Amino acid sequence: MASRCTLSTLYPIQSQLDFALDEALTQEEKENLVNQYLKKLDDEGDLKINDFETGLDWLNTEKPLSLHGDLAGKVVLLDFFTYCCINCMHILPDLHQLEEKHSVKDGLVIVGVHSAKFPNEKVLENIRSAVLRYDICHPVVNDSEARLWQELEVSCWPTLVLLGPRGNLLFSLVGEGHSDRLTLFTGAALRHYRGRGLLKAHMVGIKLYRDSLPPSILSFPGKVAIDDDNKRLAIADTGHHRILVVSNAGQLLHIIGGPESGRKDGSLSDASFNSPQGVAIKGDTVYVADTDNHLIRKIDLSEGRVSTIAGVGTQGTDREGGATGPQQPISSPWDVCLGSAGGAEENVLWIAMAGTHQIWALFLADGKLPKGSDSVAGTCLRWAGSGNEENRNNAYPQKAGFAQPSGLAAAPREPWCCLYVADSESSTVRTVALKDGAVKLLIGGERDPLNLFAFGDADGKGVDAKLQHPLGVAWSPEQSLLYVADSYNHKIKVVDPKTKLCSTLAGTGEAGDEVGPASGLSRFNEPGGLCVGDSGKLLYVTDTNNHRVKVLNLASKTVSLFPISMDITDSAPARSSAPAKGPALPKSAPRKEMPALDVCAGQTVTLSLTLSLPEGATLTEEAPSCWTLTAEGNEWLLEEQVVSGPIVDLSKPLRVSTKLPAAVKRRGAAPRLTLSVWLYFCMKASKACTMKAASFSQPLHIDDNPKEDEVSVALTHTF
Repeated sequence: MASRCTLSTLYPIQSQLDFALDEALTQEEKENLVNQYLKKLDDEGDLKINDFETGLDWLNTEKPLSLHGDLAGKVVLLDFFTYCCINCMHILPDLHQLEEKHSVKDGLVIVGVHSAKFPNEKVLENIRSAVLRYDICHPVVNDSEARLWQELEVSCWPTLVLLGPRGNLLFSLVGEGHSDRLTLFTGAALRHYRGRGLLKAHMVGIKLYRDSLPPSILSFPGKVAIDDDNKRLAIADTGHHRILVVSNAGQLLHIIGGPESGRKDGSLSDASFNSPQGVAIKGDTVYVADTDNHLIRKIDLSEGRVSTIAGVGTQGTDREGGATGPQQPISSPWDVCLGSAGGAEENVLWIAMAGTHQIWALFLADGKLPKGSDSVAGTCLRWAGSGNEENRNNAYPQKAGFAQPSGLAAAPREPWCCLYVADSESSTVRTVALKDGAVKLLIGGERDPLNLFAFGDADGKGVDAKLQHPLGVAWSPEQSLLYVADSYNHKIKVVDPKTKLCSTLAGTGEAGDEVGPASGLSRFNEPGGLCVGDSGKLLYVTDTNNHRVKVLNLASKTVSLFPISMDITDSAPARSSAPAKGPALPKSAPRKEMPALDVCAGQTVTLSLTLSLPEGATLTEEAPSCWTLTAEGNEWLLEEQVVSGPIVDLSKPLRVSTKLPAAVKRRGAAPRLTLSVWLYFCMKASKACTMKAASFSQPLHIDDNPKEDEVSVALTHTF
């Protein structure tokens, strides 16, 4: 007889299977054990769970889903997660692999059940941003009050629960690191219920929010760093999987990586990253925490090369280290900063290793950690943190405990001589003494090392100050002050290390995008990184969910936008990445194919496009209508060219010109240019607003006969 059940009902039954699987030697034995387990569950009756509560907000779907409606006849994998949790991030690649292996039509549907830890994570728009940031392509429900979590007696993040086609409990997996067992359980369940004729091949109404987004220069920027002479900044353009190097005036100097994720060393034009976060810049060298690749990368701008200096490219579980960088597995490095340890100045790269809750050191030259043995250049090892997720301070660095350290700043001079750590999951800022490694509290949290829920928003001293998931810290030696990106409070705070007094500098506490006076009017949305420039006069802030970098003038206490020009400067080297890419074109967007155009090497091709809106429609000023020019598979056509721009005036044709290279690469299919446009407009009568897109493909027939300097093609389109 069917009954409503919780995970506590399932655990005793599954524990017998788990024990048997641990003893099994072959894959065939494991599959047989799981098949017997599923037959036993069928014989004893369904362990059904309650359906999703009505009225919840859903993402990536056309409508709310139901276990007894849209999901009936499907094997459903529930992923209980909260978007700040590094362990939850670690299982996303496993879920992506499952989605690639088993489609909805095959019978598998993954549903993310977002059960928030922090109040800020209950807000739908913040979850939406996280879904975009982590490229989650399955349905997600905002269980903001954790009702399903409580009904099933889930106890930690992440927890995976596999359901049968009648909403019946099959398996659960707690924590990360269960990829093999998840694959085994899912495959067996699909085969079992397909054999019994209980699976259905119908589609589920999935509608990805990312497909309707406008393009932007930045996408969820993580961290920002400035060089010693205050002339160049390095920006981790995390959502575009690339690093931007810009002048202090915002002129783009280099683009390295992007727009898609990858893992490749080599020239600046070929290198790729996967959700890079931390950056540090010294001269012509940029160090990068390539977070989702579990690597530390080095960009040499003078030589035009990217190399891997730590990590093996997959998530490591080692909590000690000691191997040479490229042979040392690491886990989700989130920030980096330069420092010194027992040797020459800045002979070490400190790493906030969020994945193992530790602080690591990568020696750039020979040196020695406090109370440690000598290390040769290239060695990568743990400095502080036991690896347990705790808010534990200790005079012995390896007995201290961190909880997802996410931001670093070095204060190497007397009397400070410490490393500041933004410890996000404990909502604290901690110090690690450079002389002996002692770990102490600066602000936030509470004295119980096991309580990771002591968060809030309060100015004050030491433990009386409260933060909510801070992600960044920046030290100002000129002022002897520490600046903190209090991310989930949407604020920038300032700390006097002498008195441990923390106060709000900018931000209202509510998410927004306003600029102006720092106090009372300026707003941020989960700022993630910051750095001090211009001799302590300016604070650069990556306003992550607003896709911007902002500048806080510390003298006038005003916040302004940091403008980034996407035109490569004349003095800069050749474009160092693939062209910028707009959002995916909606399936309904018209795609027009033009007749082939005869051109020759060195000639300028101009596409002149006249666009018309419906009667009574006007462009929406607040939304960035834009164009992009691409040459997929033949990117050499666009080397050193402007490949994107805004659309602000439809009274005259949009003219996009590109000069073909002097040397023609004849390979593969005939090259083509594709001009794509995205227009955001509103109807005056109905006040309804929409986005429409279109693309125009221009094949090129390249011959060797010289022609006039320019050839132009006239195009028209009415939306």
